Amino acid sequence: MKMTFYGQFVAGEDQESIRPVIQHNRAFGVGSILDYGVEEDLSPEEAERKEMESCTSAAEREGSGTSKRERQYQAHPAFGDRRDGVISARTYFYASEAKCDSHMETFLRCIEASGGASDDGFSAIKLTALGRPQFLLQFSDVLTKWRRFFHQMAAEQGKTGLAAMDTKLEVAVLQESVAKMGIASRTEIENWFTAETLGVSGTLDLLDWNSLIDSRTELSKHLVVPNMQTGQLEPLLSRFTEEEELQLTRMLQRMDILAKKAAEMGVRLMVDAEQTYFQPAISRLTLEMQRKFNVEKPLIFNTYQCYLKDAYDNVTLDVELARREGWCFGAKLVRGAYMAQERTRAAEIGYEDPINPTYEATNAMYHRCLNYVLEELKHNSKAKVMVASHNEDTVHFTLRRMEELGLYPADRQVYFGQLLGMCDQISFPLGQAGFPVYKYVPYGPVMDVLPYLSRRALENSGVMKGAWRERQLLWQELKRRIRTGSLFHRPA
Repeated sequence: MKMTFYGQFVAGEDQESIRPVIQHNRAFGVGSILDYGVEEDLSPEEAERKEMESCTSAAEREGSGTSKRERQYQAHPAFGDRRDGVISARTYFYASEAKCDSHMETFLRCIEASGGASDDGFSAIKLTALGRPQFLLQFSDVLTKWRRFFHQMAAEQGKTGLAAMDTKLEVAVLQESVAKMGIASRTEIENWFTAETLGVSGTLDLLDWNSLIDSRTELSKHLVVPNMQTGQLEPLLSRFTEEEELQLTRMLQRMDILAKKAAEMGVRLMVDAEQTYFQPAISRLTLEMQRKFNVEKPLIFNTYQCYLKDAYDNVTLDVELARREGWCFGAKLVRGAYMAQERTRAAEIGYEDPINPTYEATNAMYHRCLNYVLEELKHNSKAKVMVASHNEDTVHFTLRRMEELGLYPADRQVYFGQLLGMCDQISFPLGQAGFPVYKYVPYGPVMDVLPYLSRRALENSGVMKGAWRERQLLWQELKRRIRTGSLFHRPA
């Protein structure tokens, strides 16, 4: 295994044995994003059981809360094994609070290793490793309903079909609508929508709207939204048991401990994207970390999946929020790792497919989001983006736009990222040309990373395509050197 697949895609067994790979990459100008690649080798049945247990609240098990969550944000046995149909992403299943503490300790060691290996490293974390996924499902359901409620109010005011940042509600009309729905008294409603909260424009956009659900306001305590299935008004937030409250608190504490360690070690923390039924909550919790830790520079990077139909709205909203609140925007752009699983789940459970309809549409979305962020970087020297892509066209697009916008490699605002063992024909020339480029570096004992490697094997066609491309380039270079007589001389 060490001489074949493991040696191709995994850097080594522990922090010590990966040093040669890290140092070799550094010699060619390529940094590392460390990721401990170990995951449990569960059977599909075990994975399904753990998922169903950890994604259901006490209230739902008693039969009093299941109907309040939309189907997209409920656990479904047929999709309990979240590894199914997923190739590159590692998967965590909740076992206990002690196991989450163990994952946190692993992430802390990764951060320490990254900080010890270089002065500009990254470390990757997954929020499903740090707590009970039930909370991510519930919070995602809340955020999605809250956003949909905004768009319902926009439709009532005749404002549909606009981009997220262009949709603005007339506050006076909104207050009237909310009062008619019987959500709260008129006095309470007026207290929610004050000049202090919203400014003096008389309108409210989606960022203003999102701020109303913050814990800093009283609104979330008695907020209800229309249930489109029943036609009834229902509370957005279900009550937690004392144990669930403690579990949620511990999840937030683990995130805080990791961010503080990253700040101490000078390591950027990259929060990986996950399935769409977790992602609204993951993005929101990451945003809270950014508010706290991205004061002087981007320490926390959020991940945006550009195969999602709402990717552009998500990117533009977060860029605008960073502008308004004065923190430093940091993003990683990816195409996405869960497409087959997401499509099948949406079709079988019965909700709108969240994925762009074609590969071409995803490419267009990626370039649209990237272009928007690059434009922001031109005017904001503290914002950063990682172009995490194996697509040569995307790399060429980025380089061209950087040149047009006057963004230089030495500015270290635009990073490039590829997986270890893949697309070296992109990574190393970029690194040697002075661009900040990073390899995503998994490591761990051979037997413990086999689940990760077995899914990597499914990418074999993609790997071979990349290998064929590298072989073509090497052959072209060999022929050029033979022709010019420079076969045994290093190029100047």
